Amino acid sequence: MIYVTLEEIPNKRIVKSLGLVRGNTIRARHIGRDILAALKNVVGGEIEGYTKMMAEAREQSIDRMIEEAEKLGANAVVGVRFSTSYMMSSAAEILVYGTAVVIE
Repeated sequence: MIYVTLEEIPNKRIVKSLGLVRGNTIRARHIGRDILAALKNVVGGEIEGYTKMMAEAREQSIDRMIEEAEKLGANAVVGVRFSTSYMMSSAAEILVYGTAVVIE
């Protein structure tokens, strides 16, 4: 499955548009990570635990979007965008969406 942020794929022709597809996940912070994050906040630097958690959340959201696109018969998704929103003080949603298409 090809997925791109562009509205079209170079050297490919879109022959059919199948509509909006999306994938999302909501992740909550972990108390252990919060303690380490507070310590990092004092000395500065990357909070690696959160970086890893958000990367995993993005990948899971992409996988869910691709699964939805494949169910529609798509072989590509164009116009892919990401959105993040906070659900509560300790949880965030990662949403990825795009347009499922058939290319040749």
